[in-house]
Amino acid sequence: MQRSLCAFTFAGLALTSLSAPAVDGVPADNFEILQPITQTPGALSGETAAGRYYVPATVNTSRWGHLPNRQAEPVLTVPSGATVVIDTISHEGILEDQGRDPVAWFGEHGVAREQVLSDAIALTDSDIKHDFKHDGPHVVTGPVAVADAEPGDVLKVEVLDLAPRVPYGVVSNRHGKGALPGEYPITPAQDGASAEHPERYGNVSIYTPIKETDDGWVGLMSGPNDAPVEFPLNPFMGLMGVAPNTDESPSSVPPLAVGGNADINELGEAATIYYPVKVPGALFYTGDGHFAQGDGEVALTALEGSMRATFRLTLLEAGSPEIPGGQINRMLGETDTHWVTVGLDPSLDEAMKDATRESIRFLHDYYGIDQATALAYLSVATDFEVSQVVDATKGVHGLIRKDDFAAVTAED
Repeated sequence: MQRSLCAFTFAGLALTSLSAPAVDGVPADNFEILQPITQTPGALSGETAAGRYYVPATVNTSRWGHLPNRQAEPVLTVPSGATVVIDTISHEGILEDQGRDPVAWFGEHGVAREQVLSDAIALTDSDIKHDFKHDGPHVVTGPVAVADAEPGDVLKVEVLDLAPRVPYGVVSNRHGKGALPGEYPITPAQDGASAEHPERYGNVSIYTPIKETDDGWVGLMSGPNDAPVEFPLNPFMGLMGVAPNTDESPSSVPPLAVGGNADINELGEAATIYYPVKVPGALFYTGDGHFAQGDGEVALTALEGSMRATFRLTLLEAGSPEIPGGQINRMLGETDTHWVTVGLDPSLDEAMKDATRESIRFLHDYYGIDQATALAYLSVATDFEVSQVVDATKGVHGLIRKDDFAAVTAED
C-alpha cells in the first residue's frame, strides 16, 4: 500500500459511517462512505480545498460503456496545473447481470441502502441507456478540458490521491470473457437473461469487503472452515485517458494509445502518466476504480470499487523540454523508480513486441541509447509484465528502472 486509505475529507464532503458486512464471520472495520459532495461541478470552496475543482459522477457528467470522442462536450474546463477531484462509480454491483439495482444487489450482502452510494442509485434509476451485450461495462466520468490544449501537445496527469468511496468491492467472471472463456463460469447461461432475470446470465460476482489490519488494508474472501483469504490492496484507476480523434463512440473496453482501460497496476498514487493530446482541450476522463489487481486480471475484473480520485492536470505544449524524450505518441507512465512503457494489440505476442519496440524508442529518445544497446539492456534488466489479457486489446508494460541510468544525461 502506498497510503493509509484514511477518509478523504475537505469542505463540503458528505460522510456516512459504516461497519461493513462480514465474510465468513470476519468483520470489516468502520469506514466513512464518500457520498457525493453537495455542490455543483466547479471550484471547491473552503480553506482545505483552495484551488481544487470537483466533478461529481452524475447522469450529466458520466457516460456508460463508451469513451468521450472529439465531439464530447467537456463537463468542466480548468487551467493547466489545476487539481481536479473526480468521483467515479464502479460498474460492479450495478450491471444488468446484477439486476441494475445496487440497493438490492448489495443488500443481499448485508449493505443497507444508506451505505450504497447515492450517485450509483441515481444512475441506475435514470433512463441512461446501457446495452449489456454490446456496450462496455464502465461508468466513465468526464471529460474535463484543459484550457489551450491542442493536438500535438502532451497532457501530464499526476495521481495525487485515491480514496475508496465504499468499504467493499466486487470481482466478476462472465461468460465469454476472462482468461478462461468457455471454462468459467461453470454455470451455463440461459435464454431470457436481463436485468429482470439476472440469474439467467450464469455469471459470477464475488462480493469482497475491505478492512484495515496491522499490516495495512486488505480484501477479504471466504476460505474453507470459516478462514478468510486476505490479500493486500493497491488502489489505482483502471481507466484514464484523453479523447481519441474520432467521431465514433469508442467502447470503454479496449485500451488505446491515448489511454482508456489500460489496467496497469503500477499507475496508482504518486504515479504520473503522459498522454498525447489528439483533440482541442485534451478531454481527460477516468473511471473503473480498482482496489487491487494482479497482472493479467485473469477472472475478467480486478477488485472493482468506486473511487474518489484527485489529479493534477498540466499541459505540456509541443516541443516542451518537460516532455520525456521530446515526444509522446502513446501513453507513458512514470513512478518514483520506473518508467512504464506500454504495448497494445489483440494478440498477446504482438503486444509484447509492441512494448519492446516502444521501450527501445523511449530509451533512444530520452537517454540517447543506441537501439542495439537498448534492446540488450531490456533483455537483461527490464521486466515486461502482462497488464491484462481480458480487454479485447491485450496489454504488456515494461518497467525500466531509473537508477540504472543515473550516470546518463537525458537528452534535451
